[in-house]
Amino acid sequence: MAKASASAYRIEPLRNHHDRTAFSCGVEPLDRYIRVQAGQDARKRVSSCFVLTDDGESLAGYYTLSATSIALADLPPGLAKRLPRYPTVPATLMDRLAVDHRRRSQRLGELLLFDAFSRTLRSDIASYAFVVDAKDDAAVAFYERYRFIRLASEGRRRFLPLAEIAALFA
Repeated sequence: MAKASASAYRIEPLRNHHDRTAFSCGVEPLDRYIRVQAGQDARKRVSSCFVLTDDGESLAGYYTLSATSIALADLPPGLAKRLPRYPTVPATLMDRLAVDHRRRSQRLGELLLFDAFSRTLRSDIASYAFVVDAKDDAAVAFYERYRFIRLASEGRRRFLPLAEIAALFA
């Protein structure tokens, strides 16, 4: 399939009218999360969920954002030495990113990732890095194509400094 036209889709916060029942990315914890937990997390302000739709109701994909921190010791030494000597630095966490299996090979994961980058850059809340939790080796490979760096003590957790992300939008 060809690359999706960004104008054919809309990304918006998850709302009650979005039909989550048919969503299936093939990774059971991600499917269960959007169907059962995402709305609760949003109401409790634990995580924000953004959905990709082409008709305003059914989901083609989604991602979540929340606040987190990174231990200074987990950053590569070259980056850590340029930061204040606090035990942790603030970051934005994209804990989940999923695309419906029927929409694969349309680069919708990239569309969602760049939307998350843009939202994070527009935020007034300080964040040194954008962190992702890759659920499996395929997800690790996806993030590494965008130059995400492994955190020292975290198996599949990766990050990108926001300064590098801002350069992509310059």
